[in-house]
Amino acid sequence: MIPVTKPFLPPQEEFQKYLNGIWQRQWLTNMGPLASQLEMELKDYLKVKHLLFVTNGTIAIQMALKALDIAGEVITTPFSFVATTSTIVWEGCTPVFVDIDPKSLNIDASKIEAAITPKTQAILATHVYGNPCDVEAIAIIAKKHNLKVIYDGAHAFGVEVNGKSVFEYGDVSTCSLHATKLFHSTEGGLIITKDANLLAKLAKIRNFGIAGFESFSQLGINGKNSEFHAAMGLANLKYIKQIVEKRLMLTACYEQNLTSFKARRPLWHKASQNNGAYFALVLESESLLLKVKQALDTSEIFTRRYFYPSLASSLPYVDSVVMPETDAIAKRVLCLPLFYELTEEEVKMICRLLLRIQNN
Repeated sequence: MIPVTKPFLPPQEEFQKYLNGIWQRQWLTNMGPLASQLEMELKDYLKVKHLLFVTNGTIAIQMALKALDIAGEVITTPFSFVATTSTIVWEGCTPVFVDIDPKSLNIDASKIEAAITPKTQAILATHVYGNPCDVEAIAIIAKKHNLKVIYDGAHAFGVEVNGKSVFEYGDVSTCSLHATKLFHSTEGGLIITKDANLLAKLAKIRNFGIAGFESFSQLGINGKNSEFHAAMGLANLKYIKQIVEKRLMLTACYEQNLTSFKARRPLWHKASQNNGAYFALVLESESLLLKVKQALDTSEIFTRRYFYPSLASSLPYVDSVVMPETDAIAKRVLCLPLFYELTEEEVKMICRLLLRIQNN
């Protein structure tokens, strides 16, 4: 059996060393020494100015919306994980969908201005599969219309644009450290901003809005993470270089062996490089996708229709909207297995099966 993903786990004895320290200190949560250490090491690794370690990537987006005082319409993408939209609604805002660019699969920046109204306060865009949005164009639009920009970078760990972290773009960027991600802390998330004042506000929001022992500065939430999760993050961070190298090698293997397969890869940002987070294909037709998926399932090789269906037409708490490009792409996107323990031989076997299924 080959799953679509599998979490990387560090050597158990290395993780145990962190646990031994937790037992000795008996400091389990409330930003202990390991959580603080992880923040510092991640800040250095990602080359970002400010960073907070939080409960998960969903709460990170909630906190971003709250900290930026967003209460109106938020322009967003219909091609993303449900949390991108549900968080907007959860925070009492209104999602306004803009269709995607069929090549990059990211929000189509050329269509954003047409969706702006007097109620628009922010743009929340997803770097789909870690592929950077058109951050330059979005920055121009946001400045012109005085809008805040939040990037859902759940998949974009380690990605750079023009030589700097993709998380440095926009007012706030978020990242997921969920167990299925390229780099994980079992459960976890990151909030990144260049604004020191905004960082201070986010730090207070993360801890219930507490300003002192007996005072509160603002509405807050419990967005903290534990020492146990930080321990996993610290243990995994030591292996991030070889994790990325292995995943990129497997990605190249897929690409070399699927040149005749009737599918294409999302077009990556020209000033960036793939981080190996996912191996997604846009197949020629939905019928081919269904044929492939069923055959691979029978062989216990599991794939994922990620993201399907369109958020603009499938959620019961938002008005259904037709997004032609998203609707067409979502029906044909399939993510193939990609994880550290996957072997090159297994990738070649999957490719042979795909070509055989296509030709039958």
